[in-house]
Amino acid sequence: MDAVTVTTGSAAIFEKPSDLLGREGTMLGPTDWLLIDQARVNGFADVTGDHQWIHVDVERAQAGPFGGTIAHGYLTMSLVNFFLPQLIEVRGFAHAVNVGADRLRFLAPVKVGSRIRARGEIISAEEVKGAIQSVVRVTVEIEGQDKPACVLDTISRYFPE
Repeated sequence: MDAVTVTTGSAAIFEKPSDLLGREGTMLGPTDWLLIDQARVNGFADVTGDHQWIHVDVERAQAGPFGGTIAHGYLTMSLVNFFLPQLIEVRGFAHAVNVGADRLRFLAPVKVGSRIRARGEIISAEEVKGAIQSVVRVTVEIEGQDKPACVLDTISRYFPE
């Protein structure tokens, strides 16, 4: 098995895609914390057209079910792409593609003003159609809470040089 370089607070580095093989169960992270502020939530609402009041109406949301505005679940999910490079870095490939995601679950709302971070685990790595395909389960944590905001299995395919 080839070595992986892991530095606390940094991404696990795999020098080539085949180094992922046999690394199932490898824990990744955690990442740095990221503040979820109202500007980010409003920007996501503008891009997606989802202006539901629990996300963007600060006054109304104070009397709502969460005591304030919350991030869109899909905003939280999309931030997995922000966290992935902090969790894992694969080198030595010609190109890579995001194949998709499986097992998406939103488990707890992210209140505006909260901080989130991610942890990961390599679930699988296998040779597929001339490439190495990996599944990394990313868990988005909310600071000070036991229940995570989101859990998602990301699927990436790396084509060797």
